[in-house]
Amino acid sequence: MRIRLQFFHDARLVSAQDSLAYVAQSMNSLVNKIMSYQLGVIMDPIASIKPGKDSTLAMLLEAQARGYQLHYMEQSDVSIRDGTSYGNSQTLTVADDGKDWFQLGKKNTLPLHELDVMLMRKDPPFDLEYIYTTYALELAEQQGCLIINKPQSLRDVNEKLFISWFPQCCATTLISRDRQQLRDFIDELQSVVIKPLDGMGGESVFRTAIDDPNKSVIIDTITHNGARSVMVQRFIPAISEGDKRILMIDGEPVPYALARVPAAGETRGNLAAGGSGKGVELSERDRWICQQVGAELQQRGLIFVGLDVIGDFLTEVNVTSPTCIRQLDSIYGLTISATLFDVIERKLA
Repeated sequence: MRIRLQFFHDARLVSAQDSLAYVAQSMNSLVNKIMSYQLGVIMDPIASIKPGKDSTLAMLLEAQARGYQLHYMEQSDVSIRDGTSYGNSQTLTVADDGKDWFQLGKKNTLPLHELDVMLMRKDPPFDLEYIYTTYALELAEQQGCLIINKPQSLRDVNEKLFISWFPQCCATTLISRDRQQLRDFIDELQSVVIKPLDGMGGESVFRTAIDDPNKSVIIDTITHNGARSVMVQRFIPAISEGDKRILMIDGEPVPYALARVPAAGETRGNLAAGGSGKGVELSERDRWICQQVGAELQQRGLIFVGLDVIGDFLTEVNVTSPTCIRQLDSIYGLTISATLFDVIERKLA
């Protein structure tokens, strides 16, 4: 005699055996849902990236391979209503294909805190709109979403200025907008690099010297006639050997760096400025710099960071959208994004 339990399912009575099967199926569905993390990304237009070099794409490929559901947004898709942050997102599928690397689904507005993790990968300029986006992300963070990198720290850590927290790692540096002070500093050091505090990719970076007839013009131009602070650093001749990008994951360095070597006649090693990349193993000095900086990065929730090192000196701490994953993966057979997502999953757990 079959014992029948009174489960109402699809308008019919089902047997105990059927009920157990239904419960098992439901549990499996729930487990699969739990295991399928929801990942959002805020980035520049995905159609405009260079897929063979783009670090954000490398991260998305790794997340997709792990079964994550991907949600694509641009900065303009983020809003706040009544204390809740929303994203006008599209589902995203990515492929490691230089001609056809993404497909987008329909747009759907969702609360950002319903995502498990969000990658903030919008390139500079670090302007007021960028700051407003970090406030929206901070609300989502307070409601349970893991943000990479931590929104408050994105606001606090200027990529040029932050090296001032580690003077033992740096060449002689001045940050000022006082034009006479800047001229005196250049005359003291004789040869310097001067750059804005909010640029990227080598934009508006000048090399000047004590005998440069354009020295004052450069200072007036880059400071907007004394209205904007800039950074001046002693020129480091080792730039000829490359500006090393060291990737840090949760305070620990990837053991290799990409040395970005300036093109002929250039002093900027940035790939965007025509530099060429070559892989190098971290030196003892590189590892010492990483030790000096790593604990502070961890404490501030800066999970994925790029340090720029020229010769023996730290020159920048890149926290917004560090690159070079794909180049280092290709040269050394690494899977840097896998290391990153191992860290992310430990934090989600």
